[in-house]
Amino acid sequence: MKKFATVAALAATTVLTGTLPALAEYPDSPVQFIVPWPPGDFEDILTRMIAAEFQEQTGQSASVVNRPGGGDGPFPGALEVLEGPTDGSVVGSFVIGVPIVGPAIDIGIEEDSFTPVGIFLTYPFVLAASGDAGYSNMTELAAYAQDNDVVLGHFGAGLTPTRASFAAAKLMDFEFADDAAFDLLDCNTLSSGDADVINTTLALIEPCLDDINILANIGSEPIAKLDGVETLAAQSGVNDIELWNGLFVKKGTSQEVIDKLSEIASSTMASDEAQQLMTETGARVYWQGMDESAARIETDRAKSDELDAIIAQ
Repeated sequence: MKKFATVAALAATTVLTGTLPALAEYPDSPVQFIVPWPPGDFEDILTRMIAAEFQEQTGQSASVVNRPGGGDGPFPGALEVLEGPTDGSVVGSFVIGVPIVGPAIDIGIEEDSFTPVGIFLTYPFVLAASGDAGYSNMTELAAYAQDNDVVLGHFGAGLTPTRASFAAAKLMDFEFADDAAFDLLDCNTLSSGDADVINTTLALIEPCLDDINILANIGSEPIAKLDGVETLAAQSGVNDIELWNGLFVKKGTSQEVIDKLSEIASSTMASDEAQQLMTETGARVYWQGMDESAARIETDRAKSDELDAIIAQ
């Protein structure tokens, strides 16, 4: 009987006022930010800044959950977001590969599975080798690889920097003797000999930067702190696609949720702390909103198709 009384009361409210009772303002429950990598790299650092600001501004608990996928890259973490609700309680912090590569590998991710909240990071992604490797740029690596085996370490064969590296090798008429996926690619990976060349970010090799060779950076422009290092595009002729990271929510999430996340993330990226990270590391930190991010994804999808065509030759 109580249930029917409640329904009747709601109906009466609607008739008298012409409106439904207001819904709870977002967020009304704890929020998880899913980072599909181990802690410590740029996406993790900046997502933790966003979560901290989110909690401070809203008073609602916000946490970062790391879901490294091993050889499967970011896709297990992305699928966790896809299987979650559309109420903004689960937010993905994803690299370019999730919306662009994910739909092409038949794992349940479609081109419209996620809505971009915004892109906030371009990684200072590089190809690096030990200091005594015998090659210090891509031309020297191509010559060396004609007569020697070179093993490439990467974060996943389907990810953008890895595919750019394979395409560049194709254009420069050499190939890697072998390659392997790692959860972490740092100074130890090179010193242990687990890989000869690693495809990683500056944050992970900063401690040994003076003792290794940076062969190229992957992106549209050189990294200022890497004096004399040219882009992979300039050295090989491959396109200048970049590795970026952004916030994503499951399709069907309300605009109210997207707008609140965007407002907080935007202010976080403009903070002194985030901008200092950019100055110190060579990463590019900014905020690119939903519509601009969606357009960027479409442009990068075409660039990604071009990489695939080169690799398939």
